[in-house]
Amino acid sequence: MIDPLRQRRLRIRYAIALGVAGLLVLFTLFLVGGVPTAQSWGLWMLFAPVYLYLEWNALEVNDRLIASPGVMIAMTAALAIGPEDALVLVPLMVAIGPIAPTDVRLRRWFQPIVNFGQLTISAAVMVTILAIWLPEYPLERTDLWRVALVTIAGAGTYTFINFQAVTLIVRNVFGRRDVRPWSNLPSIVTPALGMGFVGGLLGAAYHLAGNGILPLIVIVFFVGHMTFASYAQLREAQESTLRGFIKALEAKDLYTRGHTERVAYFSELIGQKMGFNGTRLEGLRWAALIHDVGKLAVPRDLIRKNARLTREEYAQMQEHVHLVEDLLAAVDFLQPMVVFASNHHAHFDGAGYIGSHEHDVGNLPMEARILAVADSFDAMTSTRSYRVALSQPYAFAELRRNAGSQFDPEVVEVLIEVLTSRGEVYGSVDMVDDDEARRIAEEGWTNA
Repeated sequence: MIDPLRQRRLRIRYAIALGVAGLLVLFTLFLVGGVPTAQSWGLWMLFAPVYLYLEWNALEVNDRLIASPGVMIAMTAALAIGPEDALVLVPLMVAIGPIAPTDVRLRRWFQPIVNFGQLTISAAVMVTILAIWLPEYPLERTDLWRVALVTIAGAGTYTFINFQAVTLIVRNVFGRRDVRPWSNLPSIVTPALGMGFVGGLLGAAYHLAGNGILPLIVIVFFVGHMTFASYAQLREAQESTLRGFIKALEAKDLYTRGHTERVAYFSELIGQKMGFNGTRLEGLRWAALIHDVGKLAVPRDLIRKNARLTREEYAQMQEHVHLVEDLLAAVDFLQPMVVFASNHHAHFDGAGYIGSHEHDVGNLPMEARILAVADSFDAMTSTRSYRVALSQPYAFAELRRNAGSQFDPEVVEVLIEVLTSRGEVYGSVDMVDDDEARRIAEEGWTNA
């Protein structure tokens, strides 16, 4: 855990360093590039408002991956304005993008200043590459292949520098937490290269077709944004569907309130530590959120029983791993996650309660292994109708005792390592006896 005072000092240092660096870059580019022409300023006045609008309305499309067609607009503007004046005007356009209304309203200063610096530097490198390697103006049709290569190189460099700066700052200021989800480089670079390529061609098309094509170019920008918006809305609708299932489940069993969210949290911590990111990390979280949905079809009295289950009752309870498949069979987007969820009681050694998708020994999907550890840890460290919460050391010991048979040993050690390093403690302070924990619950001392 990073000391708050040290974190504040680091935030101030990074903000000052990148803010000053961004201003110096802009000043230097003005000295090198000179004063842009009136025509270039006119194009800038067209592209800059569109850039600002779409940056302010950037969308989370996947696991904190914020997307906008900003790099495409910057590249189009660079090609349309021309390499010399673009040296000044494109970084200037990118520099004003981070100052969003939300930051002003919430008085957030760190992120806008840091983004100003890193984006200005990234844009400066990008337009420098364009100035060096783009063919001389006016462009010809035969120059398009070279335009494509240079714009891809420029967009890739812009994205790579920006990514490296974010990773460095987040790691140093906030610790390792939250770095891995943002380190999904392929999922960031690939769309950026594509948008840079399209932006370059749009800018080249402006030179070949003239002002008449400008409305079409702006339409393409908004079509790109609408694509992101549609994906983000679909993702939000899917999230709402999941939360509806969770609310229904928690209404049925008060003791499991918060259980699915905690299992999702522990699963994410494990997944991040093991290198999951992007779509795979999000799929793991969704699988965690639905892992107990099958309990909706289990009798309420059985779920709330505050005594040991009989063998028949226990078998009936375990049927929820199959019921989750039945309940969600018609929900197409959840099918990959249903496989993981229905196997969260399957054992690492091939035993346990297995869903319809049987697996060989050692081939249980990693997501199911993670869910098994996260689910068991939370079950042990939270109070249930049949047992009060056990201590975290007891839960760690139980996970290790069953590692290699019920649980994947690697996953167990990852959970213990990540919770220990973060200083997070769950469960009761000193309850280390499972029988005593059950006796207390059966006698009604549920707040012990």
